[in-house]
Amino acid sequence: KSCQTGKISTAAAAVQSHTVRDVGVQTDQSKDAVQDLQQEAQVDYTGLLSFLQRVENAVIKELNKNWKSHAFDGFEVSWTEQNETVVCLHTLSYPEARERKLQVTSVSWNATGSVVACSYGRLDGGDWSTEKSYVCTWNLDRRGLNPQCPDLVVDVPSSVMCLAFHPAQPSLIAGGLFSGELVVWDTSRTEDPVIWRTGMTDDTHTDPVYQVNWLPDTRHRNQSRLLSVSTDGKILVWREERGGRLALAEGFAMVAQQIPCSARLKKFAWGEAAVGVTSLSFSHFDPRVFVVGVEGGYSLKCSTVAETLALPRTASAVPLRAPAELAFAPHGGPVYSVSCSPFHRQVLQNLFLSCGTDGQVHLHSLLQTQPLASLQLSKKYLFCVRWSPVRPLVFAAASGEGKSAINVPVSAGDVHLLDLEKSSQKPALSIKQDAGGGPVYCLEFNTKQTQLLAAGDATGTVKVWQLSSDFTEQGPRELNLLEQLASETTD
Repeated sequence: KSCQTGKISTAAAAVQSHTVRDVGVQTDQSKDAVQDLQQEAQVDYTGLLSFLQRVENAVIKELNKNWKSHAFDGFEVSWTEQNETVVCLHTLSYPEARERKLQVTSVSWNATGSVVACSYGRLDGGDWSTEKSYVCTWNLDRRGLNPQCPDLVVDVPSSVMCLAFHPAQPSLIAGGLFSGELVVWDTSRTEDPVIWRTGMTDDTHTDPVYQVNWLPDTRHRNQSRLLSVSTDGKILVWREERGGRLALAEGFAMVAQQIPCSARLKKFAWGEAAVGVTSLSFSHFDPRVFVVGVEGGYSLKCSTVAETLALPRTASAVPLRAPAELAFAPHGGPVYSVSCSPFHRQVLQNLFLSCGTDGQVHLHSLLQTQPLASLQLSKKYLFCVRWSPVRPLVFAAASGEGKSAINVPVSAGDVHLLDLEKSSQKPALSIKQDAGGGPVYCLEFNTKQTQLLAAGDATGTVKVWQLSSDFTEQGPRELNLLEQLASETTD
């Protein structure tokens, strides 16, 4: 047996009125209402004063309690929209640089967080000192942004190995060249943007410059100084002079014999051999303290107030000092990047990250030689590591291998995002920068628009990633968790 309802009849009909009429309604203002508005409000000042006097002590007590409270330490209001995934907002490149197979060697955000710059050069071996290269900038807030057409292209006669925008003046950018020179460009001057340079003198680096930093000039508030590091073992500080010249103000030299005895550098015999410096990061809280990474696999704590002279007698215009104070446990190969903690609490001020060719990131305290944690992020080289400016437990690392002088096989590079709150052993997310490309050589968080991360690779492309809120919104106990990790291991 079966049961079936009867057929249901349906019909469609439309209803539309035939006539339309608009009617407006407005009340008339009465004379009494106008007079009421014009009369001055009556305030009982005696009663108001009596009330304020009664509650004054209670209000001050609560204000003092709130002022001393740590309930909202580390909390920052996020005005950005919530997003759940990491997406690529922009894929930027300069066609002429890609045609010549130039690589992105460095990226930097300007002081407003709206302009990203990249430098082009070579990091895969060979003598590229005479090969023309470029510095390019894009304003991401510009209407009609063309990702294949930079807002500014600066032709440079030598490969540019590193870049750094001025921390306060959005149009100034400094670069270090393969030739050992430093150049400062003013991006607001399109005709001749070069405003300062070191030139080739006895003071100039004899190896490529792998990092450049802006330093505040404590004597002249309106001026800045530049610091450069190179694999010639020198860390040099430059000051502005008339005529567009950068003159050597002070300097340091990393010499194997003067590195603390806890380190046994593999690459150099003990003596007056120079130790190649690959990277540097200043403490955000003590301008006298900085950390360097060296080719021998070590990270070294250094001081700008060191007084011991370096052993080699050079023709430098100023005496070079030996800054190393402490050597940390080594990586399995050269250290390519170091990054000091930007967070304020006492224990966290002493933390820094390092990475290198062994694919590991070390979390270190400046107070002890052994790492607090060693994280095997990749089987490939790690070329760059950066601490998140807003989340204490998050950092990013750039990885990959390319065809180099020792014929390392080509492998696509990744941008790794690690969240120690989720896992201390593996990345929370690994993003393929380009499926058919080479290594990712550089990356930088945007400290103004904190959801943005720029990464540059060997194919000549810069990708701007928009991070999900998971990576940009600090949890209520995040600072405490990192502090606990640092304290437990230190103890």
